[in-house]
This record gives sequence, C-alpha cells and structure tokens, in this order.
Amino acid sequence: MRFSFLNVVRQALSNNEGWPEQWASPEPKAAYDVVIVGGGGHGLATAYYLASQLGVANVAVLEKGWLGGGNTGRNTTILRSNYLWEESAALYEHALKLWEGLSAELNYNVMYSARGVMMLAHNVHDVQVIRRHVHANRLAGVDNAWLTPDEVKAFCPILNISPDIRYPIVGAALQRRGGTARHDAVAWGYARGASARGVDIIQNCEVTGIRRDAAGAVAGVETTRGPIAARKVGVVAAGHSSVVMAMAGVRMPLDSYPLQALVSEPVKPMMPCVVMSNTIHAYMSQSDKGEMVIGAGTDAYNSYSQTGGLHIANHTLEAICELFPAVRRLRMLRNWGGIVDVTPDRSPIIGLTAVPGLYVNCGWGTGGFKATPGSGHVFAHTIARGEPHRLAAPFALDRFRSGRLIDEAAAAAVAH
Repeated sequence: MRFSFLNVVRQALSNNEGWPEQWASPEPKAAYDVVIVGGGGHGLATAYYLASQLGVANVAVLEKGWLGGGNTGRNTTILRSNYLWEESAALYEHALKLWEGLSAELNYNVMYSARGVMMLAHNVHDVQVIRRHVHANRLAGVDNAWLTPDEVKAFCPILNISPDIRYPIVGAALQRRGGTARHDAVAWGYARGASARGVDIIQNCEVTGIRRDAAGAVAGVETTRGPIAARKVGVVAAGHSSVVMAMAGVRMPLDSYPLQALVSEPVKPMMPCVVMSNTIHAYMSQSDKGEMVIGAGTDAYNSYSQTGGLHIANHTLEAICELFPAVRRLRMLRNWGGIVDVTPDRSPIIGLTAVPGLYVNCGWGTGGFKATPGSGHVFAHTIARGEPHRLAAPFALDRFRSGRLIDEAAAAAVAH
C-alpha cells in the first residue's frame, strides 16, 4: 500500500489497523542470483537498485541481527558532498542528489533536511585547508562557500565567536545543500521498496562461511539458517567486512574502530544547521525531536565493540560547551558507539575481488551514512554488470597495489 494523503485518512478512520507489514520476512530459499551480506542502509540500497533499475530481483539480503542495527542506526545522520578529491566529490555528490529525491523515489519520508553543514576554522592551517576545499569543490561543481566569523554567527547564532576561547572561530566553510536525514527511515524505506520488488530480506541470519566451487568462484554462503547457493555475493558488512571477506580467503586493508555519539534531552529549536570542527573533533546538530545530536572522533584503539572510551565523550562535551555555551546545562540522555571500517587512505573500497563472483563495498569509515543511496546505486550496477560503475572505478581494491590512492584522511575534516 502506497503512502498518500487519501490512504492516511482511510487508515485513520479505521484505527490504523489496515496497514500491511512494511516488508516480508520469508524463510531463505535454497538459491538466489545474488546474495547481499549486510542488512544496513548500503546493503538494502544495493538490493533495491538491483531490483528496481537493473532487473535482478532474485536477491536475498542477509542480516545477522535486525535491519539497521549496525552503523545505519548508530550514526549522526549528516549528509554532505564537500570532499576534496574529484573522485570523492563526484561519488558523494551523486549520493546527495539521490538524497534530494529519495522520499519521492521510495514513497517513504526519509526526513531529508537541507539545513546546511558548516565546518569551522580555528587557526591559519584550518583556513588554508578549508579554503582549498572550497575552491576544489567549486571547480568540481559542488556548492561550498567561505564565511567570515560574523557570517558564521549570523548563520548559527548560538555559536561562540569570542576571540578569548581556546579555539576561536576565524571562519568556516558552508555547504548549504548539506544537512541531515532520519537514519531508521532510510533503512525502512529501502527495505520496503526492495521487498515490494521481490527481494527476500532475511534477518537473524548470520553468514558463517563463503562457499567456492572447484574453479575457485563463489558458489554461495553458509549461514546459521542453512546453506544458500548464489553465483554472486556482495559483502556490505561495514566494521565486520574484513571478517566476512576472510571467509573467502581475501585479506582486506581495513582497521575497525569504535565511533561514539550522544544525545541530550530535547529542547525547543535553537540549532539551525550542522556545525563541525576538525581541530577539536566535535560536531552537533538538532534532531526533529529537539535533542542535540553530538558526535566525536574515533577511539584510538581497534575494537569490534559498539561502545567506546568515556574520555572521548568527555573531551567532545568540553569542546561543545565552549563552542555552544547555551547547551552547558543540558543533560545527556544516552550515548552509543558504532564500528567503523577504515582504509589506509580513508576512502571506500567498491568493486570486484580476485574471487570470481565476490564483490565488496566497505571502508566507508566514519562517512558511510551520507553515501547510502549513491553507494547502493553504484554497487548494484557493479554487481549486475560485472564491472565497476564509472563513479566506483577509482575506489577499486587494487589501488593499494598500484598506489593510486584517494587520500581523504585530512580532506574529509572530521570525516562524519
């Protein structure tokens, strides 16, 4: 059933008892054309585009827990495309353009809000780096603008631009088309759209092995719910991608780290945009419920834990309270962590592997949510066609042998 004004009125008159389940929960079949390992936003988007645009509907999405229970439901929902290098800017800009029409595409409100993303500069080095971003983005056709401290204050009045704080604000870059979206809604919208097109979404189904035939090509997967045959397997497992790929004997250049975030009690609207600071590794926006959504940098150690060190959160809150004095008396309601997969050049890996039929989409680090529709779109094309999408081609795994790296380690600011 499509969401429409008329259907909402009809259901309201019947106590909302007529809405069907948003997606089916079938038992796994013995075989599929494509198996997607990972039921987060990227995996669900891949399945949706395979079925909706590429004519591949005999697809299973396997999720070891529940949909969106990994990084999709554990991020701070920031969207932007103002990356430094042409390859990155093109991929994230592709994603941002898809975000702009995603609610209509999916017939599901993903709550996309183009409220603007502002990156603060605190010193001469920041000014030089951020201005370089602005010029590079504008040359690539991506919107980005430099603001003076007074313009920063006008755009976000609760910011403290006093020269007496530890890290005074000397300017900022602003991408007005950047913003936020609702993370759960993205997963649910793609799941609903994929299921309606014949994709099997199977939760509580952990992949325990990748089967290969006598020639070494992919033959299927072993799971906690039995073996499933498939000639193509796409791995989209975020922080656990290296674990899954090791099942096929493929070693990945990935490190996994905890990444923390926290939210405050809800207050009336006071934060009109997203504000980020690379120098002090803190950023903040306000949710539609009024909570202040606060994020930090990654912890300094490798871990598969969905928690993190308390000192990281404390450091972030100290910085937030200095930048935004109005929030000092707010109480924090909860905090959490996600597991991010980080490559040596801080750019993703999308494409084929040395194992025929095995495809991988990983290494998004702390920037995966904003890429969700673009990532799924180019990965679906890569799987269906057996060759990289033109936007994904620079992000192939073999760049770590050729040396054609896409270094976004500093260029991505806080990288979120």
